Amino acid sequence: MSRIQARFERLRGQGRTGLIPYVTAGYPSPQSTVPLMHALAQAGADVIELGVPFSDPMADGPVIQRAAERAIELGVGLPECLQFVAQFRRDDAHTPVVLMGYANPIERMGIERFAQDAARSGVDGVLVVDYPPEECIEFAARLRRDGMDPIFLLAPTSTERRMEQVAQVAGGYVYYVSLTGITGAGHLDVAAVAARLPAIRAR
Repeated sequence: MSRIQARFERLRGQGRTGLIPYVTAGYPSPQSTVPLMHALAQAGADVIELGVPFSDPMADGPVIQRAAERAIELGVGLPECLQFVAQFRRDDAHTPVVLMGYANPIERMGIERFAQDAARSGVDGVLVVDYPPEECIEFAARLRRDGMDPIFLLAPTSTERRMEQVAQVAGGYVYYVSLTGITGAGHLDVAAVAARLPAIRAR
């Protein structure tokens, strides 16, 4: 059982909802990333999503875009993100960490090397925003072989077929994008999200 699965089992046993905050690696500085991760864990984060800086974060709003741009300017990329996770693991062996980013940095590194290095660093899950589930069955299987959960997105526009595809390859949890548009948009319809959840959970 992965750290993510174990954490959600514990949450279910406690009747709690999980808290999964996001932080962009390298922002506001590379030196602050690991202390921020520890602060999030100490403040009650159940899972930490660590954003991998990318030059064209098409699904993210202006705040995350600016954070990614600044982190890249400071020399932070995928290798540095893995180093941050490894440093975090020296003092925290329990809080799950999910890398959240885009396909290009992973493919530049090479999927085999990425999976090996991510597992060695202590990564628990990987969410690649622009990897559709039907095109990365082998990638998901590779992550699983190294004990990591492949995490996928669903959105308000997701079809029944897409939900089935995600259910077949996803692990850990499914990330439901609760609104259409970029991250940070201010028109969340909570009732619509609640109405959608039973169909997703049924998978």
